[in-house]
Amino acid sequence: MYTLEVSILSNLYYRKKDRLNSTKQAISISIGSSKRDKVVEIELLGQRVRLERRGTDGDMREAARLYRDLDGKVDAFGMGGADLGFLIGDRWYALHSVESMVREVKHTPIADGTGLKMTLEKKTAGVVEGLLRQNVDARRVLFTSAVDRNGLYHSFLDEGYEFVIGDLMFTLGLPIPIRTDSALQHLARLLVPVISRLPFKWIYPTGESQEKRTPKFEKYFHWAAVIAGDCHFITRYMPDDMQGKIIVTNTTTSEDRRLFRDAGVRHLVTTTPMLEGRTFGTNMMEAGILAASEYEGLVDYVHPDRIFKIMEDAIQKMNLKPQVQDL
Repeated sequence: MYTLEVSILSNLYYRKKDRLNSTKQAISISIGSSKRDKVVEIELLGQRVRLERRGTDGDMREAARLYRDLDGKVDAFGMGGADLGFLIGDRWYALHSVESMVREVKHTPIADGTGLKMTLEKKTAGVVEGLLRQNVDARRVLFTSAVDRNGLYHSFLDEGYEFVIGDLMFTLGLPIPIRTDSALQHLARLLVPVISRLPFKWIYPTGESQEKRTPKFEKYFHWAAVIAGDCHFITRYMPDDMQGKIIVTNTTTSEDRRLFRDAGVRHLVTTTPMLEGRTFGTNMMEAGILAASEYEGLVDYVHPDRIFKIMEDAIQKMNLKPQVQDL
């Protein structure tokens, strides 16, 4: 038995040893590809926590079964490959097709990553500033989607970056870039209530479709110095030539990093820490924090003050911050 410290966090590390009875369990049930499954054990906020990502290859019924069968038997769930909803301003829009997967969960808290997206990811632009080396002309960012990464989006908005928002392009396939915050807010209020009732696979790749590469809207990738957003959207739609770009994302595997490196990406900034060769999604890390904190009850994103306070406290205690990898 031995302990290997994770260099990016002084008090967050994993151990390759037999599971002990005191180990907390956080399981991310994902409707994404099972090829990305991973299990690690870490010490988190003074507790040993087992993080497990379990994919169902797009099968939402199988995901619902796992949620039902494991309810009350694990300490926290992460929702992978989907969102419970979107927090826009101070209003929560539930995704109805996703809610059906977790309808029978009564005991175990479920995190979809919104807590960390609205806290940890707000710190990202400051990290990217150092990588641009004061090149004002390079302060251009393409968001593959901003509605589901509102904290990340506001990080760059507040720093005065020029941006293109690709929610209509990459989510709905419409060749319409969004270039102002007021346009995004107006479209979100108009479209999100409709989108929230569509089948989830219509708006986001699930299962094997996550592995497909179909480059599109390439001129916006070439225009931007920074590409930010969901990793699946980036890897699916980016061009083959990404020379000198900075990518800001998470949930990356060694294969993702190889793809970025081969395309010429200069820096990869991840908003969650590297653990045994990969970064987990915000949902998995948020679930791990809830498990370590012995959070009780279901997570309330409609009134998110409590969950935000827990995430902010954890970020401070663990010195969590976006990490840079030179590719």
